[in-house]
Amino acid sequence: MTPLRLLSDHLLQSTVCALVIALGTLAFRRDRAAVRHAMWLAASVKFLIPFAALVALGGALGVRTAATAPVRREITLVLNDTRLGLPRAGLGLDDPSLQDASADAMSTTTWAALAIWFAGTLTLATSSIVRWRRVGAIARASAPIDDGPAVAALRAIERADGHTTTIDLRYSDTTIEPGVFGIRRPILILPKSIVDHFADDHIATILAHEVAHVRRRDNLAAAVQMAVEALFWFHPLVWWLGARQIEERERACDEAVLQSGSEPELYAATILKACRIYVESPLACVAGVTGSNLARRIERIMTSRAPRRLSRARKAVLALAAIGAVAAPISLGAITAPVRYVQREDVRTVALRVSRPQLLQVTPQQSGPLPQFEVASIKPNTSGKGPVRIQTSPGGRFTAINVTLKNLVQFAYKLQSFQVSGGPDWITSDRFDIVAKGDESSDVTLMVRALLLERFALGTRSESREQPLYALVLSRPDGRLGTDLHRSTTRCDDAKNCGIRLGLGTMNMASVSIAQLATNLSGLLDRSVIDRTGLDGEFDATLKWTPDQSTPGLALKAGFAPAGAIDPNGPSIFTAVQEQLGLKLDAQKGPVVMLVIDHAEHPANN
Repeated sequence: MTPLRLLSDHLLQSTVCALVIALGTLAFRRDRAAVRHAMWLAASVKFLIPFAALVALGGALGVRTAATAPVRREITLVLNDTRLGLPRAGLGLDDPSLQDASADAMSTTTWAALAIWFAGTLTLATSSIVRWRRVGAIARASAPIDDGPAVAALRAIERADGHTTTIDLRYSDTTIEPGVFGIRRPILILPKSIVDHFADDHIATILAHEVAHVRRRDNLAAAVQMAVEALFWFHPLVWWLGARQIEERERACDEAVLQSGSEPELYAATILKACRIYVESPLACVAGVTGSNLARRIERIMTSRAPRRLSRARKAVLALAAIGAVAAPISLGAITAPVRYVQREDVRTVALRVSRPQLLQVTPQQSGPLPQFEVASIKPNTSGKGPVRIQTSPGGRFTAINVTLKNLVQFAYKLQSFQVSGGPDWITSDRFDIVAKGDESSDVTLMVRALLLERFALGTRSESREQPLYALVLSRPDGRLGTDLHRSTTRCDDAKNCGIRLGLGTMNMASVSIAQLATNLSGLLDRSVIDRTGLDGEFDATLKWTPDQSTPGLALKAGFAPAGAIDPNGPSIFTAVQEQLGLKLDAQKGPVVMLVIDHAEHPANN
């Protein structure tokens, strides 16, 4: 899965979570503002914690290790036809890697998006640091206050509020609003002119407001929100969440001041006067007295009633929701954690259970240990783009040049590209050269499977997924075949006469079953094709079409074809199959068995 896909999945999950929390705040609209502030903060924190990370944590906690005793496991793969292996043209193994251009394009898009994201994040982070340093300079230049009416009022508020440590109080020569700076050791900064504009009882309400900020650790919460905004600056929802948090935190402190016994008229007048005289702090994580929507805030102060106390039932609902949001993905990861087998010399294969075997090709069942190569050399190939070649030779020789691990898995299990998923990113980017020799009487694909298990520590499982597919059916009501498809008359004395040969927009078949045709079409269309024609026996056929985006297996190669090599006015593969073969590719949905790579490691060079 690409970084952009992971990011989009995470953003979708976080957005849904935030919207659910937004709806949840409606149920607590009559409760204390502190409750809603905590809910909005939780919605922001979700952006920093992907569910995938929690699932991975659960998977790590729930990893089950198989017994170290020798274990023999069977691989049972069912294919449509036992005669025909995976067509190389379907994988692109004999051509320059057709998937490389697509991967490179995706990589370019990914890097461009990441560069834009990083630039935005760096800009916001730099701006926040500059503003933090500016306020920090004001704090350092402020003069400590050791005694006086303000200090006495602050200590009395601290005692009444249950503070065990004292807050450092300082005077500043600037016109910045009264506010608390710092997270671990907060400093309460008052403009020096405050004594000239406010009476002692007004100053006491300001101090009570700031002590509430310290008690609630609002600067820490605001710093977390700033991190979310810097990382996900492109998502409007995170800014909306930040606005909701500022509104609720100020409302929570207002409620604390009023509950301490301050008169609403006095407190509202103090806030209005502070807004006229002082400049609001340039940093969101400096909790001041003038934040939030002023008109709405004053109206609430003057008219609001005491908030409803949170009942035990409502506390339980919030606690269960918080625990469930964390425990559910961890539990899911623990439950679905794959079994990891201890690497032993006598472990030859991995179990693959297929729930819908008819959707795969047929491979003979291996009832005993997998045959192994006598010698095998694996070396990294750093040549980059180039032809991918897999070749078997007499004498049990196997050669693979510039192959990826995914290429090897497709060859070994006779699967199409779309049937292999999962695994680390490098299985489609890192390339290898392999030279091996085994018993010429053994099946090379089985020896490659043993090599994958032993040298790449490959761990797999099967999974049936509902996906789009094509059913290959007869297109004519009378069952007549097309003019280019007929019963085979080819003699297969020479193996070169039989089989399927693919070209650029051409397919020549000689003594081939319709099931084998469906297998090759799967490789061209990058989608499972199921034979439902009911036709038995072997056929000869010629199919010609113009490669386009409907045939990903050839579309990229066609883009580099010399002028005149492809007829631009030719039919699509869908039209060609219907008109030339008398068959039809009927789009449907159905279960497709996938081979999911759960684990893979780089092999040691030798």
